[in-house]
Amino acid sequence: MTSKTLWETYSPAMKEEAEHFCEGYKQHISSCKTERECVDAVMRAAAERGYLDISKVGALTPGSKVYAVNRGKMLVLVHVGTLPFEQGLNILGAHIDSPRLDLKPNPLYEDSGFAMLKTHYYGGIKKFQWVTLPLALHGVVFKKDGTKIPVVIGEDPQDPVFGISDVLPHLGKDQNEKTLPKAFTGEDLNICFGSIPLEGEGSERVKDSVLSILKDKYSIEEDDFQSAEIEVVPAGMARDYGIDRSMILAYGHDDRICSYTSYMAMLDEDAVPSKTCVTVLVDKEEIGSVGATGMHSRFFENAVAEVMEKCGCYTELSLRKALAASQMLSSDVSAGFDPNYASVHEKNNAPFFGKGPVLHKYTGAGGKSGSNDASAEYIAKLRRLFDQETVQFQMAELGKVDQGGGGTIAYIPAQYAMDVIDLGIPLHSMHAPWEVASKVDIFEAYRAYRAFLKNM
Repeated sequence: MTSKTLWETYSPAMKEEAEHFCEGYKQHISSCKTERECVDAVMRAAAERGYLDISKVGALTPGSKVYAVNRGKMLVLVHVGTLPFEQGLNILGAHIDSPRLDLKPNPLYEDSGFAMLKTHYYGGIKKFQWVTLPLALHGVVFKKDGTKIPVVIGEDPQDPVFGISDVLPHLGKDQNEKTLPKAFTGEDLNICFGSIPLEGEGSERVKDSVLSILKDKYSIEEDDFQSAEIEVVPAGMARDYGIDRSMILAYGHDDRICSYTSYMAMLDEDAVPSKTCVTVLVDKEEIGSVGATGMHSRFFENAVAEVMEKCGCYTELSLRKALAASQMLSSDVSAGFDPNYASVHEKNNAPFFGKGPVLHKYTGAGGKSGSNDASAEYIAKLRRLFDQETVQFQMAELGKVDQGGGGTIAYIPAQYAMDVIDLGIPLHSMHAPWEVASKVDIFEAYRAYRAFLKNM
């Protein structure tokens, strides 16, 4: 691994290109804070680059560009190549869900003059990090008649924001004597939603007042929360971080930082590829990649099968051969070395800011449990490719051996017998409401993904 950072090796022109790329990323991650918002944005961008909805096209030929969408929360992009599918696909995979709070099915209640919302946290969070922050609501409500009502409250400067209170230090004796998990529990993460009572009589006039606002402004009734997906996320835009503006502070870097660089690498390639190129953006990674929109679903496989069918070359056996011959980068983030928490890292095998995206041969925990553990042969091919394309990368682990661990989607597509490895961007404060990444690592990951799609 080189001792120099990309800030030292990039030319002035490359630094300018990286800065421009990251401005686009900041806009994307500021406006796309849910899976549905991400899919909508990628569909729009793909359509502008000539991608068509696969359900609305007939025969496909080399050069065809299509996308397939699963329930508005999972998306597959395909650029058909000239080589037979059985020679394999070049695949990028990233997830577009992020840790957050979700409103419960019956969230609204009144207590002591406040209208409150009950939440259930999603993914691995430190609960204490979510108190006293300005929070926004993003999501959708579906009425019984099928009407879809998009909800975004808290992002416009004129919008109200919401929050979870904490006890004052003057009265925090009992709290201070508890461990963090016991001091902040899931059932304590209740959102303060309003405090003005509705005029007239009634036992829950503040709740009635809030419901009146929701009905007048959004046509939302209380029962409509039962068919809603409302996510509670940090309010505010992505910002430059550091006096030198070398980093980006944002909600949802994990893993929209890799999904953005992946799909932009896909869209920015106009030439007809040799191998068919695929980018798959999935939901539910933070809770095990389960459900109809997670990587464990058959949607990715079905989308590839449909593309092959429309290219006139589908059989069940040819699909299996195509997937087994494929190569994939599971694009997910890593834990960058943090001098404030040096004790959880082993420096020889830790990724550092500014030195490029991170190859993880394995992830998992407790002896690589749950890991994909990529082959040495595949890593050698990637090393050769990145050397040829002058892409700087790092080889690393996710912290010290017995400190903990984590997983990605890599092991799931590996079940097709394809070669898969994780390649992502190092972060600070991963899974916190606000995470930090280096601009040059973001841009170098984009370069790595482009090189992989084009030349692997």
